[in-house]
Amino acid sequence: MLAFGLALVAPLIAQAEPAPVEQVEVKSRPITRFHIGRDEKQFGPLEFVGGLEMTSRSRNFGALSSMRFRKPGSDFIGVADTGFWFFGTVTRDADQRPTGISDFRMVQMVDEAGNPANEKWQVDAEGLAVKDDVATVGFERNHRVAQFHINPDDMRAAFGQLDFLVPAQELRQNRGFETVAYAPEDSPLKGALVVVSEKSLDKQGNIFAAVLSGPRKGVFTVQRSGDFDITDGSFLPDGDLLLLERSYSMARGVRMRLRRIDAATIAKGNVVDGPILLETDMSYQIDNMEAMDVWRRADGAVMVSMFSDDNHSILQRNLYLEFILRED
Repeated sequence: MLAFGLALVAPLIAQAEPAPVEQVEVKSRPITRFHIGRDEKQFGPLEFVGGLEMTSRSRNFGALSSMRFRKPGSDFIGVADTGFWFFGTVTRDADQRPTGISDFRMVQMVDEAGNPANEKWQVDAEGLAVKDDVATVGFERNHRVAQFHINPDDMRAAFGQLDFLVPAQELRQNRGFETVAYAPEDSPLKGALVVVSEKSLDKQGNIFAAVLSGPRKGVFTVQRSGDFDITDGSFLPDGDLLLLERSYSMARGVRMRLRRIDAATIAKGNVVDGPILLETDMSYQIDNMEAMDVWRRADGAVMVSMFSDDNHSILQRNLYLEFILRED
């Protein structure tokens, strides 16, 4: 979209027929304790609100890689790294705790001719940003940042691709753009689109990222800390970037971390880092946390929501987690 101030390259041809929409029944088990076996709610600046463990008989359900709310805390859109769009609604009780997922639908991505895109290397969708009725998706393996018109009943092929600025040869095959996010308009980044890779490293071992428009346009890097990789990110209302990070080893299992990057430091040529707000291990209700969004509740609270990616494995779970970010 030229209105976004981003250069479109290589427009693609939309298909003639819409892809079929699969209605998926999702069953949810409430998660009331984040720290397993303990009742505390406060974890540093984050207060646990509630969560869900989700299951479905649909063979396509799972692999949830990135999501954004289209209505705060309610209707959402997401991408699965198996080449599907997903849509749904978080249901809530009278105290605004999540109780389930309703109206969940999945739509397979299609190629330029409108045929189902079945090859993993073409549809490994990992990052998602939404502005107006346009979804901007980061793909890895076949690295690209593509834009799509959002119509849950008629998802077509991409109408264009963006110049992601990071030299393509620097992007590792399975470590491409996991974060695609718009900064707030009134932030130092002036509403720019920002992309951050999972683990494409420069010679100093820092993670490649880029600001794709505006006064700070250009490539920057995120300091890699420990053995954590970046799986998603979202901007806070003040313009800081919240990064979701994951670590995995056979000995320790999976871990999750949230790191906050000062908006003032995000600019061409900079190496950015920031404080860790939360770090957890398998003693908490986590899995392979891959998707995150930040939104504001009706009472003004800043909320952080996450989905996990089960990789379609019987050893992993699809989770939804929700926190209040306390700033005081």
